Amino acid sequence: MKAKIVPIIVLIFLSSPLFFSCEDLTVKEYTGYAPVYLPYGDLREAVTEVQNVDLKNPGKIYFKDSYIFIVEELKGIHVFDNTIPASPVKKAFVKVPGVVDISMAGYILYADSYVDLVVIDVEDINNIHEVGRVKDILPYTVPPVPDTKYPSGYVDINKGVVIDWELRIIKEKIYNNPNPYPVYFYKGGIAFMTDVNSSGASSGVSGSGIGAGGSMARFGIKDKVLYAVDQNTLKIFDITNKVAPVKINDIYAGWNVETMFLTEKNMFLGTTTGMVIYDITNPTSPVSQSFFRHARSCDPVIVDDTLAYVTLRTGTNCGGNLNTLDVVNIKNINAPVQLITYPLVNPYGLGKSGDLLFICDGTSGLKVFDASDPLKIADHLIYTYGGIKAFDVIPLGNVLVLIGDDGLFQYDYSNVKSIKLLSTIPVVK
Repeated sequence: MKAKIVPIIVLIFLSSPLFFSCEDLTVKEYTGYAPVYLPYGDLREAVTEVQNVDLKNPGKIYFKDSYIFIVEELKGIHVFDNTIPASPVKKAFVKVPGVVDISMAGYILYADSYVDLVVIDVEDINNIHEVGRVKDILPYTVPPVPDTKYPSGYVDINKGVVIDWELRIIKEKIYNNPNPYPVYFYKGGIAFMTDVNSSGASSGVSGSGIGAGGSMARFGIKDKVLYAVDQNTLKIFDITNKVAPVKINDIYAGWNVETMFLTEKNMFLGTTTGMVIYDITNPTSPVSQSFFRHARSCDPVIVDDTLAYVTLRTGTNCGGNLNTLDVVNIKNINAPVQLITYPLVNPYGLGKSGDLLFICDGTSGLKVFDASDPLKIADHLIYTYGGIKAFDVIPLGNVLVLIGDDGLFQYDYSNVKSIKLLSTIPVVK
C-alpha cells in the first residue's frame, strides 16, 4: 500500500550569517531535491472551486448530509453527492493546498492548509468558498520527498510553504559551525468527527449537526469546540462563531499522536506507544485520565461502549513489528485492560456498526468480522474483499464507505451473508 501522509520530522537549520566569519562559510554543490515554494500570499488566495478534477491520490474521507468529501492529499477536496450510494455524482473539487484532514460543523468545513486553518462555506455546493482563516497556527509542514536516493535541500520558511521537490543541482551556503541551532518542524495532518447526521438532502449541506470521519482522523468537534492534534500537541479552538475560530489553548498530548476518536465524554488518542484517554466533559479543558501502553506501532483507535478496538501495524514512521487487533476493556476508564489480541497482516483504519467490525487490512483488503463475542472475533470472519488496498472506512447505516489506494468503494451490508459492492469512484492513473 502506498504511503499516506503521516507524521514526519523535518530538520531545518536556521542560522544567521551575522554570527559567522567568512572562514566559517563554504559553498556546497550536490544533486538533491530542492524545495518548490508557494509564497504565503498565493497560499492564502488559493482556495477555489474548480470542475473536472480526477481522483488521483485519495486520503481521508468525510460524510455529511448525503455528501462524501474525499481529500486529494495536499491538493484539495473532492465533493460527491451520495444521495444514491450506488451512483455517486461528482459535484466539485475545491483547491486547498496542503490539505490532509477535514471536519465539519453545519455547512462550515475546517481544513488544514499547511500552516493555516482554513474555514470554508459548503452550503451551496455550486458556490464553495473560503469564509475565514487562522494564519500560522499549525506546524510548518513539507511533503515527503519522492525517494531517498538523493538528499533534500535547505528549507527557507521565509519563502513560503513547500509544495513539491525538484531534483536538480543544488548550491548551498554551509556554515562550519559545530552547533547550528537546529529547529524542528513536525508534519502532521489532522481530522475527525463523531455523530453522523443522516438527514441531509442533495440540494446542499445543512447548517445543523456534524458529520462523520474515519478512524485515521486528527480533527474532532465537541459542542462548540474544535480539536486539532499534530504529532504531540492538542490544539483547542472555540468555534462559537463558526467562521472565526479562536485558539483557546495548546496541550501536550503525548509523543507521536496519530489519530483521534471522540465519544460523548472522552477523547481517545492513538499514539505509537499507546492509547491516551482524556475527559472532555468540559470541552474547553480536557483532563488526562489514563494511558494504555502497547508495543511500538502505528495505532488507530475506535470505541464502542466499554470496549476500545486498536489496530497496530508496522510502518517506517512508527517502528515496531506487530500487526494486530487489540481489544481493550475501558469500563474503568482510569484503568484500561487488554482483553485479547489477534494477528492481522498490516491493518490501517477500522469501523464498527452493531456487532460488525470492519478492518482495513492494508494489502489484504477489507475484512468484516462478527464481534458480538470480543474474545472470539478471529473465529468469526464473515467476509473478505481482497482486491483492494484498504486505508479507512465509515459505516453509515447499511452502507460502508471505504477509501483505498485504488479509490472509494461502497458496500451494502444490510445482509451480512451477502455483502454487495454498490459503487466505485476509481483513481485515475
